[in-house]
Amino acid sequence: MAYDETGRIAPVETSSGVPAAVLENVFDDPSHGEPGRDRIAVHVVWEFLLLVGLAAVTWLLWREDADALRGDALKTLLVDVAGLGLLTLAAGLSLRAAAVNLAIGPVALAAALHFAEQGDRGVREALLPALVVAALGGLALALAVVVLHVPAWAASLAGAAAVIVYIERRTTPVVVQGGYDPRGTALYLFVGFAAVAVLGGLFGAIKPVRRLVGRFRPVADPARRRGAVAATVTALALIASTVLAVLGGVLIAANGDGPVAPASGLDWSVLAIGAVMLGGTSAYGRRGGIFGTLLAVCAVEVFLAWAVTQDWTISRWAVGGATLGAGLLVTRLVETFGRPRLGGVPAGPSGDGTISTGWALTPSPEPADAWPSVLPVRDPDTVDSWESPRWESEPRRWDAGDR
Repeated sequence: MAYDETGRIAPVETSSGVPAAVLENVFDDPSHGEPGRDRIAVHVVWEFLLLVGLAAVTWLLWREDADALRGDALKTLLVDVAGLGLLTLAAGLSLRAAAVNLAIGPVALAAALHFAEQGDRGVREALLPALVVAALGGLALALAVVVLHVPAWAASLAGAAAVIVYIERRTTPVVVQGGYDPRGTALYLFVGFAAVAVLGGLFGAIKPVRRLVGRFRPVADPARRRGAVAATVTALALIASTVLAVLGGVLIAANGDGPVAPASGLDWSVLAIGAVMLGGTSAYGRRGGIFGTLLAVCAVEVFLAWAVTQDWTISRWAVGGATLGAGLLVTRLVETFGRPRLGGVPAGPSGDGTISTGWALTPSPEPADAWPSVLPVRDPDTVDSWESPRWESEPRRWDAGDR
């Protein structure tokens, strides 16, 4: 009996030790052996729990203030959901691409301040320059991430610092100019966000799409490049997330009941990333649910509305930190129960299919009695020096008669 590495006896076509024909059906990234065919059951269970939580907090809000779910108050709530939802979509897109964009919060706040100052010129005139700048900034961020192949969180944090410098040029809150009121189209904005979130989750559940979007996720050394396709998709995700952050910031500013105050905006990043992770998107990238993002954003906004009825003053940092902490636990659940079962990988010709550490139990090519002897074999033609006759013929110095 002997131990050998998987694939030592039979030739394999990939680095994982399993034939490529098998990997194509079992693994998400056959050329690198990245586990795929993720199990969706964990997302179904978690999204059901999110639905129960949303129903509970909505009932609490209705019991305290039923008017908060009717009329203009409901429209305001729907626009709040759409605004935070756009930020969450931005965070979710970058997370799915395994390149989280921490600059979405500062970008949203900068867009809100810009719209507050330039809103009197018209929505289109104020929005188009902001979108162009956001696209160029997202492109610069994408080039830094995919060309230098550096961690996206570090590059986006540097970009966030640059945006905060722009924000800090203002020392006082800015009153929103213009007459744009998104509450008139609140239902359309909410339905649009919900449709994009659910359709994005559905497309992300398709294996080729999930494989394409999450290809930037490292499978070995994270400093190794993942190829031109992964770089292109990741760059597009970072650009799109920056543009979505601008749209979310405009909605937040237009739906507010007061001036836009200058701040770092990182609290919005924490809240958005926490919400998308709470919805079931993995912090490692690629894996995610279908309805989770929509349910998580609704639950967060309804909770904030309920907190207002309780006269609670809750910092956005506190809500974002709690949401992010819960999202980390959800990520662990998704990564643990969302990956394929180890028993789902068919055994190769050299393995027994039960040992998952890369070792295979193979039969020994030699019989069991062919083990080498521990003691050396004595040659009968040689004389052992310890048995030489001279030891018997020579006088013994310590003999008692010699004394």
